[in-house]
Amino acid sequence: MARSAVSLVALLSFAAIAFAGGPQLDEDKPIQLDARSSEFDYKTSSLVFREIHISQGSLWIEADDAAADGLDFKASVWRFSGHVRVGLVDGTLQSDEARITFSDNQVSVAHITGTPAAFEQKRPNGAVARGHASQIEYRPLQGTVRLTGEAWLSDGTNEISGATLVYDLSGQRVIANPDDQGDQRVRLTIQPKKNEKSPTSGEAKPKP
Repeated sequence: MARSAVSLVALLSFAAIAFAGGPQLDEDKPIQLDARSSEFDYKTSSLVFREIHISQGSLWIEADDAAADGLDFKASVWRFSGHVRVGLVDGTLQSDEARITFSDNQVSVAHITGTPAAFEQKRPNGAVARGHASQIEYRPLQGTVRLTGEAWLSDGTNEISGATLVYDLSGQRVIANPDDQGDQRVRLTIQPKKNEKSPTSGEAKPKP
C-alpha cells in the first residue's frame, strides 16, 4: 500500500486537539529567556546558550544547549540540542534535536528529530494522545503535522503506523505513505468496543 489517504476523524481526532494552537508565540506577550550561561560568537555572529528555557504565553521550549542567529523573533532560526522539550497546551513535544524557525513572532516551522521524536497530550476524555517518528515537522500556517520514519499515532486506544503520516488539521484527514516508499505498508489497530453489562439483567448492553 504505497499510497493511502485515510479519513480517520473518529480514530485520529486527537491530532486536531494535540496540535491545535501548536507551538507558536503570542506576539502580544513578552518573551522570557533564562539560561545558565550564554556567549556570542563573533566569527559566526551567533548566540550560544546553555541550559536554556524560553517561554511566551502557553509556549515554552527548553534544552541543554541552543544556538541562534539572532534574538529577533520576527526572523530567526534556533537550533536546540540535548533533552529538547516543547510545551504545548496540555502536552509536550520531545526530541534529541530541534530546528525552529520564527517569523513574525511565531513559529513558522518546527523540525524535531530524535530516537524517536515524540509528542503526547491529554485529551478532554482523560486519555493521552501519543505519537512518535524519527522526524516530526509542524507547520502552523499550513496546518499540517508530518511524521516521517517509523511513524506511529495513537488516540489512546486505536493506532496507525506507516513510513510517513501527514495530518491535515483543517481537513481532518490522515494521508499515510504519501510518497512511494518501498514495501512499508500502512497498519491500523482498532480496538473493539466493550459491551456494558446491565445492572438488572446481567445481559451485555451495547454502547450507544
